[in-house]
Amino acid sequence: METILEIKNVSKAYQSANHELTVLDNINFSINKGDTVAITGPSGSGKTTLLGLCAGLDRATSGSVTLNNIALDNLNEDQRAAVRNQYVGFIFQNFQLLPTLTALENVMVPLELRGAKNIKATAMTLLDKVGLADRSHHYPVQLSGGEQQRVSLARAFSNQPALLFADEPTGNLDAETSEKVIKLLFDLNKDAGTTLVIVTHDLELAARTNRIIKIKGGIIIADESPKYV
Repeated sequence: METILEIKNVSKAYQSANHELTVLDNINFSINKGDTVAITGPSGSGKTTLLGLCAGLDRATSGSVTLNNIALDNLNEDQRAAVRNQYVGFIFQNFQLLPTLTALENVMVPLELRGAKNIKATAMTLLDKVGLADRSHHYPVQLSGGEQQRVSLARAFSNQPALLFADEPTGNLDAETSEKVIKLLFDLNKDAGTTLVIVTHDLELAARTNRIIKIKGGIIIADESPKYV
C-alpha cells in the first residue's frame, strides 16, 4: 500500500509564561491511501493540534510531516497553502461557510482557487449529491445546521482531495441529523476513493473507520482496528 501521510517523531510545544507546555510528544504513525482513520481522545489530549499539523495548518516544534510525498516542514505558509488546495479537503464542526456567499458559491470557492473548468456545473452536481440542489441559492443563515454541514461536505469533495480531514464533523448536530451526515460522508468518500481522517469524540463514528488512533496526554496510547467496521 502507498503511504499518503507520514508523521515521524512529531512534537508540539508552546511557551506559556515561564514554562513550556508540551501538547504532543514524539508522535509516530503513517496512513495509507484509501484508509479511513479516526483520531480519538479526551478534550485537551492534543488530537485537534495533531490534525492541524497533519494538514500543514501549523508547524511542528520537532519531527516531520510528509503529505503525499511532500515534506511540509520545508515549506513556507504560502507553499503549504498551495499543497492544501491541491490535495486536502476539510470539514469542520462549525461548518466554516462564508456567510456572504450562497451554498453554490461556497462549494465553488475551492474550484475557483484551483482554476478548474465547469465550476458551476461541478458545484451543482455535488450539491445534488448531498440533496441540496434546490437550496443552492440560499445563504448559510437560511440553512439549518445539518444543511450547512452538507454544503461543507460538497465543498470538501469539490477539489477531489487525496486526503480529507474532518474535525468533529457531527459535533454541532442532533443524533438524527448526525446519522444522515455520517452516511453522506462515508458514501462520498467511498465514491471518491479519498483517504479520510476524522477527529472525533463519537466512538460510534470512530468505529465505522478501519483504524482508530487513541491519544491521551499528547501521546498515542493505542493504534488499533475497531471491533466492527
